[in-house]
Amino acid sequence: MKKAFLIFFICSITIAQQFSVKGNISDGATGESLSFANIRIGGTTIGTAANLEGNFEIKLKPGNYSVITSFIGYKSDTVRIQLDNNKSISVMLEPIPVKLPEVTVLPGENPANEIIRRAIAAKIKREKKINSYIFKAYTKGLVKTTKDITTTDRSVGISIGTKDTGALKITGIIENESIGYFKKPDNYKDEIIARKQSANTPSTINILTGGRLLQNFYTNDIQFFNRPLVGPISDDALEYYYYIIEDTLAMDDKNVFQVFFEPIDKADPGFYGKLFIADGSFDLIKLDVNLNKAANPGGLFSVINIFQQFIPFDNNIVMPIDYRVFVEGNFLGIAKFGFELNTVFYNYEINSQIDDDHFDMVIIKVMPDADKKDSTFWRSTQTIPNTLAEVDAYRRIDSLESIPRNFWDDFSILSSTIYLSDHYSISGPLSLYSFKHITGHTLNFGITVTNELDRRLNLNTNISYGFSDKKFQTDLYASYFLGDYRTTTLSLRAYNKLTDLFGESVRYDKMTSTLTSIFGKYDFRDYYYTKGFEAKITGEIFPVLRGGIGFINRTDNNAYSNSNFSLLNKSKTYRTNKLIYETKINAITAEFTLDFRKYMEDGYYRRRVSFGEANVILSGKALFSDQSALRSSLSFKMYEMNLSGYLPSFKSTLFNFQLKGIYSDGPVPYQMMYSLPGNIESGGKAFSFRTLNIGEEFGDIGVVLMAQYNWNDELFRLLKIPYLKDWQLVLTTHFSAALLQISDKSKSILPHLFTEFKHPFYEIGFGIGQSLFPITLEFTWRLNYRGKNDFVIGLNTFIL
Repeated sequence: MKKAFLIFFICSITIAQQFSVKGNISDGATGESLSFANIRIGGTTIGTAANLEGNFEIKLKPGNYSVITSFIGYKSDTVRIQLDNNKSISVMLEPIPVKLPEVTVLPGENPANEIIRRAIAAKIKREKKINSYIFKAYTKGLVKTTKDITTTDRSVGISIGTKDTGALKITGIIENESIGYFKKPDNYKDEIIARKQSANTPSTINILTGGRLLQNFYTNDIQFFNRPLVGPISDDALEYYYYIIEDTLAMDDKNVFQVFFEPIDKADPGFYGKLFIADGSFDLIKLDVNLNKAANPGGLFSVINIFQQFIPFDNNIVMPIDYRVFVEGNFLGIAKFGFELNTVFYNYEINSQIDDDHFDMVIIKVMPDADKKDSTFWRSTQTIPNTLAEVDAYRRIDSLESIPRNFWDDFSILSSTIYLSDHYSISGPLSLYSFKHITGHTLNFGITVTNELDRRLNLNTNISYGFSDKKFQTDLYASYFLGDYRTTTLSLRAYNKLTDLFGESVRYDKMTSTLTSIFGKYDFRDYYYTKGFEAKITGEIFPVLRGGIGFINRTDNNAYSNSNFSLLNKSKTYRTNKLIYETKINAITAEFTLDFRKYMEDGYYRRRVSFGEANVILSGKALFSDQSALRSSLSFKMYEMNLSGYLPSFKSTLFNFQLKGIYSDGPVPYQMMYSLPGNIESGGKAFSFRTLNIGEEFGDIGVVLMAQYNWNDELFRLLKIPYLKDWQLVLTTHFSAALLQISDKSKSILPHLFTEFKHPFYEIGFGIGQSLFPITLEFTWRLNYRGKNDFVIGLNTFIL
């Protein structure tokens, strides 16, 4: 006990020895605040930047310090302080009028081009000096909406109406402190050591750090919205941008060029704005830029502004000291929103020794005690002072969150789920009713428990009653996560329900079939009854390998049409529901997934991320049913292998594919075979066969390839097609192929006539959409097996 008290006492003294230096930086001539001015502590790598109002705060141990404040166009000021308690200072910087010496340029050449050419050379020289670095970062993110937001564990939502013209206000805040690591050639890692957020924001969202997720304009690899963009001092920048010297400024004895730039072809996606380049060294020391219209997806955003500053450290290596993003938009005029990100970097250790072992599969890690840091810690660590608007937002949000909410606060007649609390929800009005010609009018009710018991337990219970088949249906699912990062899952499902035939291959929403049945007497699904249970355990064997084993007990029976109801087409009759092979199956299952993507540890879970990089995932499943050992009605084995990939191509284009192989040994019941994912009339879904109907082709031996190339608007821009290159149209091309057969043993118990693709089946097509609207018009042709649906046109949208 004495030892524990002593440790606590020492820690308390250590924290208490941190003092705060607060201040404001303004223009000595006008008194106006200098937003984002630089503050450095002489002789150290400690520093920060002021906020929008020119206020700053820096935390230091007791001692004597030189506080250096600077801003382009002003003479720097140094304030010497003896720090033995909290201090407040006010700094007024003196403007410097200056005329820069002329830059030597080639006759007839734009003088700004020579400045940029030298800046690119300085960037390359800087790159050669850097092998590794470590830094600290403090990040503050602001969510802005006109209405208060709602949140779940991993998302933020806002209510929408017919028109949103209100003023934006801060409705969510995140703050974190992190340590970043970099080592050549491309090793990155960020560790979040402390985080806090407004009361309405879950901590799992608070993973935006000062490292990998943010952009450094000294690199050639700059991306926004998954689109690589040419940076203003990238190696090929002079071929892409037009530059002009706007002004001549100074900072102390250093002259500074203010250069405006924009893409040579304004239809090309990129940046425009101001660069500030130091004369002599030609280092980029500040930029204030915007994304142009061509880089703005669908014109969704009205403002995308990026602000970043750099200062020299050891060996005159210029490093970023802040990064700020300001975004505003209005989705279709009905949801106005904004986002602001402010990060300051400090305590650089350049070319320090970092062991290779430090870089593993984790690229962003929330440290175990990051959420436990109290106000004492935050008073002692480096932050950006809250503006008056942020102080008011914290107060308002905390006040709103403290008000008890009742059932009607979260009720909506258009909701499919009603949240009773953070962890409990029930079926909403839209999910209470459904219709199938098997069950007739059906009432549904469900209860869901999410992330209980320290985010480990999930439960879902659904019960329904069909007024035509006069049967109750039940489906209970429970899962429990084990491990520090919940990487092992125990799951159990017990059911007695009507289920979809080939449900894994049907890509359409349940509500779609309900509506097509009620209004058109067209149900594209087939059904059968099944009851039993499934138990499974899956877990991480190695960081790149997951495995699992389970047991299935199920009894399948035929389902028949019991209703001919429809609001329209009353004279029409529903098609006959397909029969299955009635049987009882007891089987052992096994599975694996090989995934080399790195991941984030958000404090609770591991989440795989790719950051737009190429990745390929291999997975496999096996099922073993045996009459003697497991008392199953049939003895057979089923194997399935899946290979899926995401491969970025030139500029923002990318290639996606799914390759599947299936094989069986023994008589496989019809309902357990694999069916090629087909489509409804005038519909289309990604990674499906557009010219096939749902359930039309099935088998238990075969190979299937589905591929899609997303050109975005790059092809239209490359070909410089008038108008099309400016409309941000999205072009996709798709190709599907299948070789699918039925084994002789499975044919012997098959209750249907069938066709087989003994030779590969091919189809090819393309789609046209717009980046802002989630609808793509697709055109697809069969290349063989012609005679039916040789050419189809369909709408691909998540609405169906």
